[in-house]
Amino acid sequence: MSSKGEHQTVPLSVLLKRELANEKIEKPEIVCGQASRSKKGEDFTLLKTECERAMGDGVTSFSVFGLFDGHNGSAAAIYTKENLLNNVLSAIPSDLNRDEWVAALPRALVAGFVKTDKEFQERAQTSGTTVTFVIIEGWVITVASVGDSRCIFESAEGGIYYLSADHRLECNEEERERITASGGEVGRLNAGGGAEIGPLRCWPGGLCLSRSIGDMDVGEYIVPVPFVKQVKLSTAGGRMIISSDGVWDALSAEEALDCCRGLPPDAAAAQIVKEAVQPKGLRDDTTCIVVDILPQEKPAAPLPPPKKPVKGMLKAMFRKKPSESSSNVDKEYMEPDIVEELFEEGSAMLSERLDTKYPLCNMFKLFMCAVCQLEMKPGEGISIHAGSSDSFKLRPWDGPFLCSSCQEKKEAMEGKRPSGARHSSESE
Repeated sequence: MSSKGEHQTVPLSVLLKRELANEKIEKPEIVCGQASRSKKGEDFTLLKTECERAMGDGVTSFSVFGLFDGHNGSAAAIYTKENLLNNVLSAIPSDLNRDEWVAALPRALVAGFVKTDKEFQERAQTSGTTVTFVIIEGWVITVASVGDSRCIFESAEGGIYYLSADHRLECNEEERERITASGGEVGRLNAGGGAEIGPLRCWPGGLCLSRSIGDMDVGEYIVPVPFVKQVKLSTAGGRMIISSDGVWDALSAEEALDCCRGLPPDAAAAQIVKEAVQPKGLRDDTTCIVVDILPQEKPAAPLPPPKKPVKGMLKAMFRKKPSESSSNVDKEYMEPDIVEELFEEGSAMLSERLDTKYPLCNMFKLFMCAVCQLEMKPGEGISIHAGSSDSFKLRPWDGPFLCSSCQEKKEAMEGKRPSGARHSSESE
């Protein structure tokens, strides 16, 4: 066959390879492992590699990973582990195709986090939890996080990507400003005589974090609205690490990745925990989840590491080496190893996170609360934009809408209702 003009012709052999490999390329192989050392017994994990959902006439699957680092007891971590996924999925409209479902995840994660927090606080328990929650659909990773557990990803080419945000008051100036603007106080522990010690904390309560699920005794300006990041991987895959602060207080991202290079996920997670605990001993619950995202045709078990690790080791771990018969033309049409950012947002304002600027017109139904999915009668719903400075630009019927209970929650998180007006606080 000959090509006309300047258009480049893709060789038939390459097209056939693509067609034959289509099913394998569409979804990666997910191999995961975890390890933990317990001090207080407040860390919990969720690992589900084959969650099914209906799509058109068939069924497709996705994977979910969660790390819940509790404080002031384990109740919030346990409740979130058991209920968050269902709350997220219930916020996604049914009968969406794959691309629409992936696009709906960022907003659904916000609604699911807020609903989980609201329902847990109604139980009048005072514990709280950080959450790092990951959904993998095909080659798309969506991460939602509150608190100081972190999620990182290293591509097959060795690029490191940070997929979560750190909500420690010590290192997040924007969050300090938001809390003080909402009526909270930020400062260090007073040791007497004017001396201040330790990290920055939010008062009352003394929490070092600006976002979490639970913590009803601290103040509702400690919000459950997550930072969300969504990226699309190349089919070369990579390795993801989700760890509690017990790991990140001791190791950098590079150190965590380097210390487990070449190891399968279970052994890798155990090695990371060992490296984190070794210098100063076990001072806090220390938990790690390692997820390898592999091309389907690649065997799950990686080769043993060489005695002297070299740069590019991870590439060899995740991508097949070309056979001797492979031609240069195959290499020419190989997909480049890139990580494409699809979405990123960290605002704590629900009016910004659940707004109407969304490609799915049916994401939030007119007579259903956008957070808790409560069905409402016509006229009962309150626009998510009610009371905002931009509300004059919007029509009165612009949604999405909240029920009265979720509207109260929104106002409390924005400092428009005194903390404790709905839940009494023993800290005050």
